This record gives sequence, C-alpha cells and structure tokens, in this order.
Amino acid sequence: MNDSRFPPQRILLLTLALVLLLISLNMVGNLNFWNPFRRAAAVPRPVTPPPGELGGEEKATIEVFQKVSPSVVYITKTTLLRSRYSLDIFEAPEGSGSGLIWDHNGHIVTNFHVIYQASSLSVMLQDQSTWNAVKIGSDPNNDLAVLRISAPKNLLQPVMIGASNDLQVGQKVLAIGNPFGLDSTLTVGVISALGRRIQSISKHTIYDVIQTDAAINPGNSGGPLLDSFGRLIGVNTAIISPGGVNSGIGFAVPVDTVNRIVPQLISRGNAPRPYLGVLLLPDSQRKRFRIDGAAILQVDQNQPADRAGLIGVQTSPVGDRLGDIIIAIDGNPIKNNDDLLQIMDKHSPGDALSLGVLRDEIKREVTVTLGSQ
Repeated sequence: MNDSRFPPQRILLLTLALVLLLISLNMVGNLNFWNPFRRAAAVPRPVTPPPGELGGEEKATIEVFQKVSPSVVYITKTTLLRSRYSLDIFEAPEGSGSGLIWDHNGHIVTNFHVIYQASSLSVMLQDQSTWNAVKIGSDPNNDLAVLRISAPKNLLQPVMIGASNDLQVGQKVLAIGNPFGLDSTLTVGVISALGRRIQSISKHTIYDVIQTDAAINPGNSGGPLLDSFGRLIGVNTAIISPGGVNSGIGFAVPVDTVNRIVPQLISRGNAPRPYLGVLLLPDSQRKRFRIDGAAILQVDQNQPADRAGLIGVQTSPVGDRLGDIIIAIDGNPIKNNDDLLQIMDKHSPGDALSLGVLRDEIKREVTVTLGSQ
C-alpha cells in the first residue's frame, strides 16, 4: 500500500541531502565518517638514513679533530735520580703531558708544571716521530712554558689562534690531549663558567680562567681547548678532583693571556710582570676602615707610582692618615686590591695607565707608566 506522504521522489531527495550533509561534516570537522568519495590516505614510511651516515654536528666535530690533532703533541720528561745502592745518577721517566705547536719555527706551548724539574724533554708529533726539546722560556705565574724542537717545517702545523674575551657560558668546546699517555684523545663539552681564578704552581693568581666540563685528566695538561671552529681559546691546565681524575670541572688558561705571554717567552725567555711600585693596605684593614678601592700603604722610591706623585699612609705624632686610594684604572672601577691586581695582570711593562685616585675626599686623574719586575 502506497503512503502518499512519502512519494519515491521525496525519499530520493532526502537520501541525497543526508549524504551531502555527512560529506560536509566530514570535510569541515575532520570527522571519521564514511565518505564514498574519499580515497584512503597513504601512510608515510619513515626515512632511514643509509648505514654509516652521520649527523651534521658529528661531522663538524670530526672535521675539527682531523684538522687540529696534528697540532697537538705528546711531551714526556725525565729527571735525574740517584741510585740508593750504587749512588750513581741516572735518568728516569717522570711524567707526561700535552702541548701545542705554536709556529713553524718549532715552538711548542705547554704548561709550566708539565716540564717542571725536568732534566730532559722529548716531544712526539702525530706521525709518531720523536724529537728532543729544549726549554725556551717559562712563566710559572701563569703556568705557561715554551719549548722548541728542530723538526722540519712540513711536520709542523701551528694551531689556529682564537680569542677568549667574547666567550659565552654554554658554548661548545673541544679538548685534545694525551690523558694517561693515550695520545690524540678528544673530549667534548661546554664552557661551564668564565672569569674563574686559580692558583698557579708559584701561588700566583691566574685570572679570567675558563671552566669546562669537557673531560680533562692527567696528561691533558698543556693541550688545547678549542671552540667549535677549531680555534684555540685556552690551554688546559688543572682539574678539581679528589681522586685525581675528571670530575666535570676543568680549567684552561685563556688564550688572550697565552697570546700576551708566549711572544715574550720566545723573545726573552721570561715574562716580566708590570710593576706599579706600591704596597697596598691589606684587605682585612681596608674592610675594617670601610674603604672602597685599593688604598696605598707605602710607595717605593723612584718607582712609577712615586714618579707620578702618589703617596701612601702618612705617619705623624697625632696618628696615621690615609694617603691615595686607587678607585679606577682606565675608567674601570677598583673596589679592592684584587680588582687592581687583575687589571694590572693584563698589562705589560711600559704601558701607560690612567688612575682615578682619591685623596682627602678629592678625586683626580694620574697617569702612570708601568715598570718591570
């Protein structure tokens, strides 16, 4: 029996409208309804790199190592010992370390403590050839030394010199050296901190030291710390470790210090320290009297400070009176004795410094030409 309310034409139209509605909802809302007009989407297959393929960062690290490792040398030293039985004197191996090729003249830069008390030294290049080395100069205060070998220039690849005044914490670094006698060893890390201070073998403070977590172990001393381009930014010198092995805290002498000291060691055998010619009031007393700056206790006669008219503490029957207080050097504020010593350490004899000086609450500028010590 026919229902006049739903003729076949109306049923067909309603069916088509419902299909169109479902398709529209599926397209707009990304609903998972069945769509008779949609083809099954192809499932993307993961791209597998070919065997042996390396990432970009790995390739860059390998390239740096291959480029710089010929510039790193293995240093061994011997010392003279006396036999307790025959009393004869003989040479015995004492230790080893690392170094870097500075120029084509055979100059090798390393740490002073690597060659300390050595009776003889030898340097092994990457091609395994070994050369007797002579000490050209040393600076115990900054733990640096320069050796020289007579190897032909074609075997000498000098390291590329960078800068350390624009380094940043978190920057990638690489260390190459000979830890525990294992030659051409690479470790990778970051700069953990800047501006550290450590004591050298002579108890002198080395300023602006680079701290890194790149593994540095005994034998790495004297080797290069590099940036990601393979430029020298420091000379690895010390670690903090109760057990004597890497603990993730290593230190390197900044290359700006190295670049200032090494030419002096090559030309004259030592690195004269700049000399102002003053004795400073100890920090304990400076703090007691709440003095901001480096207070001069005594001025050496006929020395740079004396020639510039600076004075120290004045003694009289009624009591002592403060002399000059250095509050700035070349515009850099001086808050204590260490600030003054740190700035002085970056200069050389003969440099002229502009000192901001406070005397009797009156500020003035004084020019001093540094002497040599």
